[in-house]
Amino acid sequence: MIWIVLPAYNEEASLPKLLPKIDAAMRERKADYRMIVVNDGSTDRTGEILGECAKSLPLQVFTHPINRGLGETERDGFEIAAAAAGPDDVIVRVEGDDTHDPQYIFRLIEKLGEGFDVVNTSRFQPGGTQLGVSTYRAFISRCANLFMGVVFPVPNVRDFSCGFRAYRARVVQDAVSVFGNDFVQLRGLGFTSTLEMVVKLHLLGCRCAEVPFVLRYDQKESASKMVSSITALGYLIMGVLYHWPFSGWAAQYRGLRNLYRADRERALGRFGRHTFKRTAISRIGL
Repeated sequence: MIWIVLPAYNEEASLPKLLPKIDAAMRERKADYRMIVVNDGSTDRTGEILGECAKSLPLQVFTHPINRGLGETERDGFEIAAAAAGPDDVIVRVEGDDTHDPQYIFRLIEKLGEGFDVVNTSRFQPGGTQLGVSTYRAFISRCANLFMGVVFPVPNVRDFSCGFRAYRARVVQDAVSVFGNDFVQLRGLGFTSTLEMVVKLHLLGCRCAEVPFVLRYDQKESASKMVSSITALGYLIMGVLYHWPFSGWAAQYRGLRNLYRADRERALGRFGRHTFKRTAISRIGL
């Protein structure tokens, strides 16, 4: 089963095109799938459109009554998907603004089949690029990702800020067991959550990889939700939290990575602070 997590905030222009594209890609491959859309307090027709689409698509909607930001939206979507998924399922995160081609989902899953736990799409791998992005924004994005690669050295990852990823459901479930609500800790700092999740999974011991892809920003019709200054502040705060002597993330979870790879059950017994609960699924009737 493929579980597609899709955060959405004021995406009335994009969702009527994106959701049928996802469905068509899944049907073409005869894939068993379900979409989980977290509507983050949209003030346009996003909620109405999702309600109509849910009548004909395998789609469940979870709605925030007010806008809470990407961090809380991602956290809720992943917790719901992890609670509903089987350990051998796949969870894929896709943007709601139609900038991610659903056909890449199967390239991500194929790469998982090579023994990886998390597979990222990357604009910066050979064959990857981005369309419709200004030269200035492309430069800032490239510099930010170079910075993240130095501060958070995750092997095989170049594109830390793209959320289009595939995860083995088991490792997301394990991450919730180990980190609990802190799997996405920096929830009020822009798009920092996208970086935080891959760093936390690296601390857990997950093996990461990337596939090149083309970011289709030229297809984006909704306004950008990113506030660059807040996200940059989040990256800096996260760097401090990761490297802080004795009590930072790297120190706190020292030994988890190797132990998890060698003996998953013992690692979860030693580092797991949280009981994984499946009650989240009752909120949306999965």
